[in-house]
Amino acid sequence: MSASSNLRRRTLTALVLGPLVIGAVLWLPTPAFAVFFALVVLISAWEWCGLAGISGIPSRAAYLAFMAIGLAALWWLPQWQVPLLVASVLWWIFQSVRILRLRRVDPVSGARPLLLAIGFLVLAGPWVALISLHRIDPIGPSLVFSLLILIWTADSLAYFVGRRWGRAKLAPAVSPGKTRAGVHGAMVGAGLCALLFAWFLALDPFHALMVLAVCASTALISVVGDLYESLLKRRRGLKDSSQFLPGHGGFLDRIDSLTAAAPLYALGMTWALT
Repeated sequence: MSASSNLRRRTLTALVLGPLVIGAVLWLPTPAFAVFFALVVLISAWEWCGLAGISGIPSRAAYLAFMAIGLAALWWLPQWQVPLLVASVLWWIFQSVRILRLRRVDPVSGARPLLLAIGFLVLAGPWVALISLHRIDPIGPSLVFSLLILIWTADSLAYFVGRRWGRAKLAPAVSPGKTRAGVHGAMVGAGLCALLFAWFLALDPFHALMVLAVCASTALISVVGDLYESLLKRRRGLKDSSQFLPGHGGFLDRIDSLTAAAPLYALGMTWALT
């Protein structure tokens, strides 16, 4: 496929998905938004099975059922939501240390059942984070939208700054395209977003600084989410998690940064705005 054809497919997919996601965030009530994002999580769980070496349709269907039951339990038992978010943040901090120390990635084959358990933490964490933010009255949808803006801005600046000034690799064994300069670009994007959010919420200087700290930390951890999925794909010799989204790969490829960023952002913003 030519580069122009691939770009056309990516653009058309983005033009469809962008307004759909924004509309769901801003206009759906929280229960409907929870169902909407649960569908994204379930599709991503199907793709996750591929990264775990689970290829059989019955096994994948059973995992989707397990994931759906888990999300429903978290909805009806909200006392488990904060512990899950804390566990998710700790997991991503651990992965940030582990991935940056990797010097080579060995290929794997066969099923890795432990990855299925990890997949629940990786995918349920952002689901809980987004619905926890979304239900905050009256600014919940705006907080979810601000998280998406933060991730999109950080990703975009990381890409352009990395291409222009990137020399030193961040984690060459995992993702040769990621550079330290790109991370600096993401931090600039996080700072700009924090200033915008502070102005929108009319925050005093102290709370504005807390929001800045949350945005910077979220942008940093979002890079780890991207790297972790790259690690799993590289171990399996895969370029994309699937071909569900023309020109964009799979759903996991679109939400990899969000999986790590959302739990920290939800906890951090709840702290910063109280």
